[in-house]
Amino acid sequence: MPEPASEPSAPRSARPGAGFINRVTFRRLEIASFIHSIVFLALLICAFGLSKPEPETFILGTAHGLMWIAMSLVCIAAARARVIPFWLAVTIAVLGGLGPFLGSLGFVLIERRRSREAALSRQAAAG
Repeated sequence: MPEPASEPSAPRSARPGAGFINRVTFRRLEIASFIHSIVFLALLICAFGLSKPEPETFILGTAHGLMWIAMSLVCIAAARARVIPFWLAVTIAVLGGLGPFLGSLGFVLIERRRSREAALSRQAAAG
């Protein structure tokens, strides 16, 4: 018989791994995504614009690969903790290796949507 899962009503701090996930915020993931996009852009410039200078291309390629793995794992955990939507975690995990720009775009879209919803709720409360 499988073990029952922890209660969904348990506070985040009482769950296993809560210390890790409490440090993961939407804003920190957004910043990491933009840094990953900058590293990837630098890799593309080195590889295609500057005729693959070494060791720069190797260093940027390794950084991109490691950042993609880390972002994928952290974003999947963040989606499970409801820090980011599931679709954004899948975008980062699946498409992030080919181009992290879509993940960064996803963060921008969510932030714009949240700003618009906050403005509408302020207008509704005022009017």
